[in-house]
Amino acid sequence: MSPSILAQPFSLRADSEDLPALSNYLLSLIAIKHSNLCVAADVHSTSALLQLAEEVGDSICMLKTHADIIDDFSERSIQGLQEIASRKHFLIFEDRKFGDIGNTVESQYSRGPLHIASWAHITNAHIFPGPAVITSLQAAATSTLLSLNQSVSTEISTGTPRLSVDGSIPDSDRETDRVRAKTDGPDAPTLITSAPHTTSVPIRSTNSPNSTAAAGPMSASLDHSVVTATTTISQTISPSATHPASFTRSLSASSDDPSSALATLGPPPHARGLLLLAQMSSANNHLTPAYTAACLAAARENKGFVLGFIAQESMNREPEDRFLSVVPGVHLGENGDGKGQRWKGPLEVVRDEGADVVIVGRGVLGAKDRRAEAERYRMEAWKGYEERVDRRK
Repeated sequence: MSPSILAQPFSLRADSEDLPALSNYLLSLIAIKHSNLCVAADVHSTSALLQLAEEVGDSICMLKTHADIIDDFSERSIQGLQEIASRKHFLIFEDRKFGDIGNTVESQYSRGPLHIASWAHITNAHIFPGPAVITSLQAAATSTLLSLNQSVSTEISTGTPRLSVDGSIPDSDRETDRVRAKTDGPDAPTLITSAPHTTSVPIRSTNSPNSTAAAGPMSASLDHSVVTATTTISQTISPSATHPASFTRSLSASSDDPSSALATLGPPPHARGLLLLAQMSSANNHLTPAYTAACLAAARENKGFVLGFIAQESMNREPEDRFLSVVPGVHLGENGDGKGQRWKGPLEVVRDEGADVVIVGRGVLGAKDRRAEAERYRMEAWKGYEERVDRRK
């Protein structure tokens, strides 16, 4: 592991200009909240998911989800989780562990009942299918974000205008009912390109030509009735906010008022990121050192999308490496679960192994007071970070 990166405070790393926008944001969030804790929401209902998010949200920087184990997962689940994440200031990490050919993972990520790319800031993948899994997921993320930032506006005009003396239809005399439908993406647009398309369809009179009611000016008026539909499709691009150097350092220094600093930081960028599974916490797994090295090489080739790794230690081996190390298998007081899982304490994982973020599942989920237990884990993990930085100065 690179000793230089481990000695740097999160606030200093957040100001780096060569990181993906989502990495900058997450590091800023960690520095301001003094939290490098991610809680694993291994629950089976929407109500349990949202309740957990409410209870632990203030103490975490990320919430790890498993959408495919939630029995009633739906748009309600997504919208509820996004609202809490926005209010409590944490990112959503869907632990999907993609591992298939590129064409398949593109569809798995962006389509189907889960459509993960539309709501989860971060996901993860195995590299064993080859590096195309990364570029395919990135392509799916890009197309999904563009679609989220697309608005469609349709204006429908109908009318039965009177004829003027010369037989024309004056616009000033048109009696029009307008129906307007619009759907917008979640981010305010900063650049709009649109291509309006207008279609006019004449509506012929339904009266019989032999009917007395069809005779006269009214018949002519009806024969010239039109329905006009104008559809505008707009693509909007919302670039990530850029902050001056030392921005996060100045915010995180204001620890007396983190809510103000979080408000200044603002919402997450309109971006997605990937973590590669380089190491696992389960006993006798087959992620060999050679496989881990291949993950690192692939990440270096895709720095714009790969934020870091699911690992058991820091993966920053070279001075130029700036990856996040997210470490699962963390528990206070127990060494394993009897099912192959091995646990370590948060302090040692961060201080000694170089973890940036620790993932805690059952240690919090099984507590009587999950809010208090999440805070206890947060404090332990943060203590490990402070001791790591202090001893490497």
